[in-house]
Amino acid sequence: MNSGGFSEAGLGKVRGVLERYVASGKIPGVVALIGRGDETHVEAMGTMRHDGGAPMRRDTIFRMASTSKPVSVSAAMILLDECRLRLDDTVDAWLPELADRQVLKRVDGPLDDTVPARRPITVRDVLTSTFGLGMDMTALGTPIMNAVFEQGLTPNLPTPMPEPDEWMRRLGALPLMHQPGERWQYHLSNDLLGVLVARVTGQSFEAFLRERVFEPLGMKDTGFHVPADKMDRLPPLYAPDPQTGEFHVWDEAEGGRHSAPPEFQGGGGGLVSTVDDYHAYFRMLLNHGTHGGERILSRPAVELMTTNRLAPEQQAARHAMAVDNVHISFGQGQHGGWGFGMAVRTYRGDYAPLGQFGWDGGSGTSTYADPENQLTGILLTQVGTSVPDPARLFHDFWTTVYQSLDD
Repeated sequence: MNSGGFSEAGLGKVRGVLERYVASGKIPGVVALIGRGDETHVEAMGTMRHDGGAPMRRDTIFRMASTSKPVSVSAAMILLDECRLRLDDTVDAWLPELADRQVLKRVDGPLDDTVPARRPITVRDVLTSTFGLGMDMTALGTPIMNAVFEQGLTPNLPTPMPEPDEWMRRLGALPLMHQPGERWQYHLSNDLLGVLVARVTGQSFEAFLRERVFEPLGMKDTGFHVPADKMDRLPPLYAPDPQTGEFHVWDEAEGGRHSAPPEFQGGGGGLVSTVDDYHAYFRMLLNHGTHGGERILSRPAVELMTTNRLAPEQQAARHAMAVDNVHISFGQGQHGGWGFGMAVRTYRGDYAPLGQFGWDGGSGTSTYADPENQLTGILLTQVGTSVPDPARLFHDFWTTVYQSLDD
């Protein structure tokens, strides 16, 4: 384990990369944090809007998008620690809408051409994103993917997501794409997790997270919406035109998606947060589940979340999403493994070592921790990955962060 800090020259390199992107006009503003032990460095530069205005600040609030996943999964881990859930319990008692599943004979086949599921869905299937339904980038345009979009089962589309019971009803009306436990699939399981937690606890997903994770960690700016008195700290989210690069506002702050409590508290992509809140969370994971003398998660729960959970045959789809979609994902996602709610590096594909865990978000966010170096890095922007610029910034940020380590 390395316990050194950062080199001044290395930190200068990180700063230089951030400055170059902001100066280019491609990334209007950025807030970045790198932490190691008790040493923390934060850079806030550029502006909230692409045409100027208020500067980015350390406490700017960002839409975390898919970087919500590593944080929201902690709620389920607490329930495992307390034996209120077990990994191989079937979910039928809590999610009866998912009992007696039918499974498509072919992923691209008609929705009524099915066979019965070989077995019920388990908690483990939900936690590992292998329950049988998900966002499959290799199956876009198939009847099942079209139905997922049309039913409003995923966020970030013109169709708003319905409240949880109606969301479950719609999910339960669809067949599975794969047999339970067979294949890793992206995203839907992370939203399903929030419904499961709410039904087990009798609290809203957010209320449980707030009480058991956010408040103990001092994550005072993290939640599923931004209160009115903090709205000036939320920049607009841009989705630049992929052809021209022209800035389009995808979500305004005032009156936008995060300006009021949502109908659906989405564990897969619904959180807003700050660099310091996320730093507290990832430091807790690096600290084996404790924070300031208080235990949030057990050590084995953290180890379970942050190590690869996928067997080789489940892993095939994960690998295909990473390597066959680089022209769409801009090379993000090539880590090898997947734990609970986050990627885990199982091969050395870039400058980060094996064991690094975390994830990236389509809203221009990147959040990882690395046990070997006791390192946390958080990079937050307001530019969505409709263009490659934010993903290139992620790559360059991590490339320079790893050069800044001083041992």
